[in-house]
Amino acid sequence: MNIFVGSLPFRLEETELKDLFEEYGEVSSAKIITDKLTGRSKGFGFVEMADDEEAKQAIEALNGTEIMGRSIVVNQAEERKERGERRGGFGGGRGRGGYQGGDNRRSY
Repeated sequence: MNIFVGSLPFRLEETELKDLFEEYGEVSSAKIITDKLTGRSKGFGFVEMADDEEAKQAIEALNGTEIMGRSIVVNQAEERKERGERRGGFGGGRGRGGYQGGDNRRSY
């Protein structure tokens, strides 16, 4: 099961995140999402656990737990939607704005 972990302290390391969840079972992977430009944590990540029952126990036990002064959010991750399937937005990106039409040739 893929688990979303939010409101993480920015100084938390991936190994610490993995250790936190390993108290409840085997962790396949632990990943903290970072900013592409700065490399700094974005304050959330994902933990993958092979056993769904262990994952559910970890979610229940760790959701709302205080880590380094921050109350973390832990729940089952939702499948990522494809770009075209996102809710809301601006009508699928058809209207791009800007000047469209007219004759913009100049005569000198």
